[in-house]
Amino acid sequence: MFIKILVCVLAGFGAGIGTGFAGLSAATIISPMLMILLDVPAYEAVGIALASDVLASALSAITYAKNKNIDLKNGLVMMVTVLVFTVFGSWVAGFVKATAMELVSLVFMLVLGLKFILWPVMKTEQAEEETNRVRFIIVSIACGMFVGFVCGFIGVGGGMLMLLLLTSVLGYELKTAVGTSVFIMSFTAFTGATSRFIMGDFPNWLYLDVCVISTLVFALLASRIANMAKAKTLNRIVGLVLVVTCITIVSIETIKTIW
Repeated sequence: MFIKILVCVLAGFGAGIGTGFAGLSAATIISPMLMILLDVPAYEAVGIALASDVLASALSAITYAKNKNIDLKNGLVMMVTVLVFTVFGSWVAGFVKATAMELVSLVFMLVLGLKFILWPVMKTEQAEEETNRVRFIIVSIACGMFVGFVCGFIGVGGGMLMLLLLTSVLGYELKTAVGTSVFIMSFTAFTGATSRFIMGDFPNWLYLDVCVISTLVFALLASRIANMAKAKTLNRIVGLVLVVTCITIVSIETIKTIW
């Protein structure tokens, strides 16, 4: 019992830090840890991870909103698009193997992490003020389509892709990008978790409760630190979180292969 609780707490720690600092989906960390270390079925593990994401992302978003580091108006546009294309991506995934996409996702994570460490995002002006309104909405919808499809296709990666597109394509500074990302993820995670629990059996109560609580606690802590950090410091923290997450996933997959 102690080992089971410890694994869930560690999974929640990694997921919470990733969510609060970098806007990553909890599924990135929790799912592989539960599947490999506790033999939890994949469908159930993803459901637990998504459920852990809901409160952690929502309360992190509130923290970012209190510090005026969130774009709710444009975030709603992207959120609706992401939800629609997540369903479409899930349908397509039934016909295509997603192994290659998972590899691309890991490479993306590593490159993005190194980018934030070596070339910090230092913009301070709102992207909407720098860009034509109509064009900005069109680009936001296009980004949401891409994020939603990939998220539905491989089950993870939404937060990481949103972070990349919000900073690199839409021109957000890092804090606003993370705040907007966790805002969107709170809704996508709720939709995903609800559908999985309705369509399948309810998950193990112990794993669910411990993962949800630990992810929430560490996400709140990370989001508060992130909002107080200087831009360059936050870039390095986010980059480190992404790189460490990538290494962790590769290590877990290696252990799975050996076993």
